Amino acid sequence: MAIRQILRRSFSSERRSADVPKGHLAVYIGENEKKRFVIPTTYLNHSSFQELLSQAEEEFGFHHPMGGLTIPCSQDLFVDLIYGLSRT
Repeated sequence: MAIRQILRRSFSSERRSADVPKGHLAVYIGENEKKRFVIPTTYLNHSSFQELLSQAEEEFGFHHPMGGLTIPCSQDLFVDLIYGLSRT
């Protein structure tokens, strides 16, 4: 249920724009400086990605300062994760 609340808040953001294709989600990644990534929503089903969502919930609750889903991990770790997910 918590993941659904995070996603609902992300989708309802005013920053939603045409550069996020259907079936994808914009997320902001970084510990200090945030970088925006657009990922397939299918990644949300993977346990490794769900761990990152749990970290985001612990740090931000349901308030995400960037206006979208913000995940507090290094960009290098995230790139490695999505590279691995894209190969499955």
